[in-house]
Amino acid sequence: MIKVTNEDRVLRIALEGRIHSANAPEVEKQIFDGFGGSVDRIVIDAEKLEFISSAGLRVILKLRKKCGNIEIVDVSPEVYDILEMTGFTEMAKVQKAYRRLSVDDCEVLGEGSNGVVYRYDPEIVVKVYRNADALNEIQRERQLARRALILGIPTAIPFDVVKVGDSYGSVFELLNAKSFSKLIAAEPENRDRYIAEFVDLLKRIHSTEVDPGEMEDMKAVALGWAEYLRGHLPEEQCDKLIALIQVVPERHTMIHGDYHTNNVEMQNGEVLLIDMDTLSYGHPIFELASMYLGFVGFGRQNPATTEKFMKLPYETTKYIWRRALALYLETEDEARIAEVEEKAMVIGFARLLRRTIKRIGYDDPEGKAIIDDCKAQLAGLLERVDTLEF
Repeated sequence: MIKVTNEDRVLRIALEGRIHSANAPEVEKQIFDGFGGSVDRIVIDAEKLEFISSAGLRVILKLRKKCGNIEIVDVSPEVYDILEMTGFTEMAKVQKAYRRLSVDDCEVLGEGSNGVVYRYDPEIVVKVYRNADALNEIQRERQLARRALILGIPTAIPFDVVKVGDSYGSVFELLNAKSFSKLIAAEPENRDRYIAEFVDLLKRIHSTEVDPGEMEDMKAVALGWAEYLRGHLPEEQCDKLIALIQVVPERHTMIHGDYHTNNVEMQNGEVLLIDMDTLSYGHPIFELASMYLGFVGFGRQNPATTEKFMKLPYETTKYIWRRALALYLETEDEARIAEVEEKAMVIGFARLLRRTIKRIGYDDPEGKAIIDDCKAQLAGLLERVDTLEF
């Protein structure tokens, strides 16, 4: 009838069946026995709850007195009617049950730190979030996508939220759309044309002014990466890294934050941007750093890493990066291209170093190889690079 867990000060309660005056005292006892310490938030999973009487509702009221931050999720229409009629929808956040989808055997279109994008059928794609408690992330991404569209950036707007396994997904309409990675793989003779369109959209993004209150400041994020590296880099290197980021000029122009050829789609001749959860604002150097990692940096130790992610040969992704950078800078001067590339690499390797330390660590041989390479690259770059402006 009930399952209670307390992890990271979040009390999760899964209710089942029918809760009424006869069994409500036992339900209350099980819940309060399961507290096991301080609680900052309570999440009640009502997916399998068929009915709840006034006696059961009084148990929820007692929970609310213990912790005002309470949420009831996956509520059936029948139970939702009870909660609405009794005023509970005004006292607590109540989420109706979402329809379920399975992405088994669906094609993976792209994969990032926050989720995986699947082609569900010819008309729609589903982004499944890694975080099982992703509803806030989904709401934020929907708001960012809408804002981007209003500002003139062509993007697919999620039109539905679904449950996928133990997590949630956003559903987008992308009728017969193909990513630029797929287009380049299928039409290598046209790759320069696709790269030019890819860069045209990037310039459009970077020329779009945004309200800083609506998006994250990418400079502040990058400073957080650099501060994390204290104790992992020599003090003078870390100090210079932080100083370089601190003096990057303030810009209130849009950054996608994960701009690569999997996240740019062609639909009926129109170029669309997807995966908007990393939308932010700031100087373009932070975007270029992310692009360098996606096309080159992640594959330095093992090219198969990039090839699996981008679905393109590593030599092709390296070519896309250099050609895109040349078009973005509007120059064929190799020295100028290399100069800006090194600036992007400073931020890129700092981010990759932090990411690898947190996710893999020094004890794993693969992780240590990446960490050692990042440190070696940063040592040389920080000797040569004296500004991240370009």
